[in-house]
Amino acid sequence: MQCYMSDSLHVESTLLFESPEQIFARVFRLLKPRTPVPTITVAFCAFANANSFIRLESGRIEARLTDVLEGAPAPIIEALAYILLCKLYRQPIPRAYNHRYRLYLNRRDIRLALQGIRRERGHKHVSGPQGGVYDLGEIFEDLNLRYFHGLMARPDLGWSLRSSRTTLGHYDPSHHMIVLSKVLDRPQVSRLAVEYVMFHEMLHLRFPVEHKGMRRCVHTQEFKAAEKQFEGLKDAKILLKGL
Repeated sequence: MQCYMSDSLHVESTLLFESPEQIFARVFRLLKPRTPVPTITVAFCAFANANSFIRLESGRIEARLTDVLEGAPAPIIEALAYILLCKLYRQPIPRAYNHRYRLYLNRRDIRLALQGIRRERGHKHVSGPQGGVYDLGEIFEDLNLRYFHGLMARPDLGWSLRSSRTTLGHYDPSHHMIVLSKVLDRPQVSRLAVEYVMFHEMLHLRFPVEHKGMRRCVHTQEFKAAEKQFEGLKDAKILLKGL
């Protein structure tokens, strides 16, 4: 009696015994079958985020992967190999591999691991809450009383070091910090506009991002409904557009 292994099972069993370098080399051969495989090195590095990098230099390919992936299942390394090598050679990334990788990064345990890494290794370059014109601490406490019955625990607050006009504010859950753009800390900027940006970021504490599969819902229906309770919402948005 003979037993035969299906193609899919054969691929999966092969993956189990491949090193990261072998996985990258195999993917390279599939993407560029007429090109000799260069020397490939793969290193897991202590980055402060989930980013991974690849470069071709002096005929050698060097891949530097986030150490969050060290010990990840081989199919995940394979998916990342497709993503990085396709980017390196400007080829379209197969949707199946992109989906597989994003789905893995969105797993709850991986998200928590990444959050811990950002907190331990990352650095927030901000100034304190007291600006030249506005005090973020005072604004936070005022909004806390008006909209949250004073029950919201105060996170770290700070002004950005750069005057960004594209990102007026953000909440960083890794550092539990609300940061507002320094561009708002000017006499010509209405307090109403600053309050609205702060209120928006406070809602991110109240309504965290929802994760479903590989999708992230940043502004949930509950978030949008709560945002409409802000007094002067329409005027605040008009003011911000003027920036």
